[in-house]
Amino acid sequence: MAKKGKERVLRGRAGRMQGGRGSGRGTKGAVRLWGRHAVVAALDNPDREVKRLWAVRETLDAMVAEGEVELPEDLRVEYADGQDLARLVTRDAPHQNLVIECEPLPDVHLADVATGDREAPIVVLDHVTDPHNVGAIMRSAAAFGAACLVTQDRHAPPESGVLAKSASGALETLPWVRVVNLSRALEEMAEAGYWRIGLDGDGEVTLAEALPTGPVAFVLGAEGDGLRYQVGQHCDQIARLPIETAVESLNVSNAAAIALYACATRGD
Repeated sequence: MAKKGKERVLRGRAGRMQGGRGSGRGTKGAVRLWGRHAVVAALDNPDREVKRLWAVRETLDAMVAEGEVELPEDLRVEYADGQDLARLVTRDAPHQNLVIECEPLPDVHLADVATGDREAPIVVLDHVTDPHNVGAIMRSAAAFGAACLVTQDRHAPPESGVLAKSASGALETLPWVRVVNLSRALEEMAEAGYWRIGLDGDGEVTLAEALPTGPVAFVLGAEGDGLRYQVGQHCDQIARLPIETAVESLNVSNAAAIALYACATRGD
């Protein structure tokens, strides 16, 4: 961890190659999102370019009347029944009578969102590819005031309806930084004063013992494989959650939520 008085601003090098998202940009072309929370959050997001909305008329009229959503004047709206909407999304997706087509969110640079705020941890995911897990982690990260989510371009899910539904609106509010090189990004976090804690069942200390008083970055690996060796080597400490031995491990999204809660309540 950088010494006090020596903290430096993140240069953003790891997240600025080839347009800010690296050589394997997570999302290309239009994205379809569905579900009330995801759709309303996207329409409320000034950084999101929504191209078209499909909806069941009764559902949309009620939402507009109740002030739940405000439709841009130039938005193309097409009405359909629930069965028609089901054909626009993945099989058995809970679209809740709303589907939108939109452009991917603009690139986010690490230097622009990781400001070294003690109260705003960074969440780093190493090869976590399940969109349900990533969406759930986003939701927890937004709930506990995280600065951003950081993933590697080639080993993270793209923006999608499944991820957005699991994130319950957090996709639109939590900055998502995709980097080319995760190890390099972790180096930059250290230079900016972040204490990097990798979470692993074999950690030498508990999370409570590892938590610092200053800015922190939590690093979580994929279920089963855990943190890759090289990524673990770029953590300042590997910590474990003190769970019972009868349970081998927790779902990565549950582990992230526990770590974020611990960070939010330290010193209470």
